[in-house]
Amino acid sequence: MRAVMDYARRRILQAPDPVTGARSAADLALAAGMAITPWGIGGAAALNLFDRILAPATRAQNGPTNLAYIPAAPTRAALAFDAVTGAANIFAGTWESGAGAIHAENEALTWLTQLLGWPRSAGGCFVSGGTMGNLSALITARVAAAASRPRPTDGWRIVCADSAHSSIRSAAQAMDVEVVTAPVDQRGHLTGAAVDTVLRSTPGVFAVVATAGTTNAGLIDDLDDIADACQRHQVWLHVDGAYGGAGLAAPSVRHLYTGIERADSFIVDPHKWLFAPYDCCALLYRDPAAARAAHSQSAHYLDAIDRDVHNPADLALHLSRRARGLPFWFSLAVHGTERYTKAVEQTLTTSRLVADAIRASDHLCLTLDPELSVILFERPGWGPHDYASWSARAAETGTTLCVPTQWNGATVLRMAFVNPDTHAGEVIDALHTLRQCSDS
Repeated sequence: MRAVMDYARRRILQAPDPVTGARSAADLALAAGMAITPWGIGGAAALNLFDRILAPATRAQNGPTNLAYIPAAPTRAALAFDAVTGAANIFAGTWESGAGAIHAENEALTWLTQLLGWPRSAGGCFVSGGTMGNLSALITARVAAAASRPRPTDGWRIVCADSAHSSIRSAAQAMDVEVVTAPVDQRGHLTGAAVDTVLRSTPGVFAVVATAGTTNAGLIDDLDDIADACQRHQVWLHVDGAYGGAGLAAPSVRHLYTGIERADSFIVDPHKWLFAPYDCCALLYRDPAAARAAHSQSAHYLDAIDRDVHNPADLALHLSRRARGLPFWFSLAVHGTERYTKAVEQTLTTSRLVADAIRASDHLCLTLDPELSVILFERPGWGPHDYASWSARAAETGTTLCVPTQWNGATVLRMAFVNPDTHAGEVIDALHTLRQCSDS
C-alpha cells in the first residue's frame, strides 16, 4: 500500500511524457508477460510492470502539446482526490449510503446550474461520460413525451444535426428510435428555422438535440432560436455541452450560449475542459422530477430506499455508482470558481493567439473562424497522406499531438485547447514544421 501511494504521489507531480503511446498488441504482450498467475507476482513486481511497461504504452492526456481529439487537463488537486474517492469506497447511488459524498457532488452541480441560469430546483447527477449522459437524458425525454401522448404508430424520432456527437446515434440505436437530421447553415450551426421545418413535417419527434461546442469544430448551435422551435412544438430540448459547456464559465464567450437556460436537459464533461480526471459527466435536468419518473428502479430489495431524498440512482441509467463527482468538487473547493473562470479564459486566449498566427502565416490558413477553443486549419496543397505523415512524425518526436479530421469533405488539421498549461508559442513553433514537404 505504501509503495502504491508513493507511486501515485510521484505520478501526480511529474510532468507528462509527450512521446508515450500505444504499442502493438503482440509487442505489448511480449514485453508485459503474464501478470495474472495462480500464486501472484507480488506488489513490487506488479507495480514495476505497470510503471515500466504498461503506463508508457498510454498517451498522456494532460500533456500541454496534446491537442488531439478532446484531451484532458485535471488539476493535481482533482487527481489526488480521485485517489481519496477510491480509498473511501463510497456507494453513491442512494442518499442513505452516500449522503456526504452526494451533498458534495450536488454542490458542484449547483455551480453548473447557476452557470446555465436554471432555477434552484434544477439538479442531476454524475455519470461516466457524455454517451451515458446523452442516453439517460433522451430516455427521460421519451418517457416525458409518452406521458402526454400515445406512441406514434411508426415510432419515436430524435432531431439533430449531422454535427451532433456520434453518441446521439448510438443512443437512438439503443432506444430503437429514428434520427432525423436537420441541415446546418453555412456557418455550420443548427438553426431554429431548420428545426422548425423538420418539426412541422415530421411526426413522432420527442426530443431535439442541440450542441454547445461541437466536437469536430467547437461550434455552438443557435440555442435560443432552437428553443423557440421546441417550445412551439412542445418538444424536449437537450443540449450536449460535453466539451463546450465549460465555456459557460468564461465571460468572453458566455453570450454565445444565449437560450441554454431554456433547455430541458444538459450535459458537460468535467473531464474535458473543467479539469477533472476521467470519468466524469455532469447530467443536469431543469426539472429532475421527469428524470425520476424515467429512471427510478423498483424491486423488493430497493423498497427501503427513501424516495423523498436525492438519490442519483433515480436520475440516470445506472444503479451502482462511485462518487465520481468528488474530485471535481474537491478541485473547485480548493481553487475556487474564479480560478476556474481564469483557466478556461486562458485556454481561449491561447487558441486565439494560435488562430491569429495561422491567419498571419504564409503557409497555413484557417478553415473557419473558431468560436471556442477548437481550431481547424489547412496547409494548401497538401492531401490526406501529407497530413497523416506530418501528424505521425510530430507524435513520434513529441513535438505535438495533432491529428487530421474531415470538414466539408476535405482533410484538414484540428487542434483542441483545454489545458491552461499549453503555451501558444510552443504550438506556433510546432506549426512551423508544416513548411516542410511531406514524404511522398
